[in-house]
Amino acid sequence: MQVKGTHSFWLLFDTMVKMYYVYILKSQKFEKHKLYIGSTPDLRRRFKEHNSGQSEYTKYGIPWKLVYYEAFDVKHDALVREKHLKTGTGAIGFLKRRIKQSLDSN
Repeated sequence: MQVKGTHSFWLLFDTMVKMYYVYILKSQKFEKHKLYIGSTPDLRRRFKEHNSGQSEYTKYGIPWKLVYYEAFDVKHDALVREKHLKTGTGAIGFLKRRIKQSLDSN
């Protein structure tokens, strides 16, 4: 199969490689660090949904900024990591310190 152009290459790549993402969004509406942690197989689509008010949990924090994500090739690993970040003792604190500059920027 011949693919023309860079954009076409990435479209083909996205369909051939199935990845699962754990991501952190930061609300740009609130001064304090209002964060949302989620997981999805389609990060671009999910980010658009959050910023268009289609998610009940994030519609009041619009606009959202993607500040961090991790990619996994196995869905189970992504779900375990998401749960760890949401409930793990110290996990989110460690990550917040690691991405402090991203959280502090607009």
